[in-house]
Amino acid sequence: MLAGELFVGEAEGHLDGSGTLAIHSQQNPGLSCRGQFASSAERGGLGTFVCSDGATATFRFRRVGLFRGFGAGSFSRGGLSFAYGFTSDEAAAYLKLPEGKKLSLSGFELTLVDL
Repeated sequence: MLAGELFVGEAEGHLDGSGTLAIHSQQNPGLSCRGQFASSAERGGLGTFVCSDGATATFRFRRVGLFRGFGAGSFSRGGLSFAYGFTSDEAAAYLKLPEGKKLSLSGFELTLVDL
């Protein structure tokens, strides 16, 4: 979630704890962000990204196993929260969703819908 907007994408991690990410807005697929991160099991992770509209973010995250985790940070247009490796129902517990909204999975597409 970036400033109340749902973004989805992929991250690729390496054995040394470094990695890259690429996300895009579900509402506006032309708005995309790319960045990098570093992590360790002991210290957690941190990263940055830049979006195609010039917006920037810094974030921290905590791993909850090898392929799952959650985090939060500062986005130049508002708040940032995310989760990875969880089902949509599990991820909702770690996300700051807009008031009156919930996550919904339809096939392979994750969307924000009214409660």
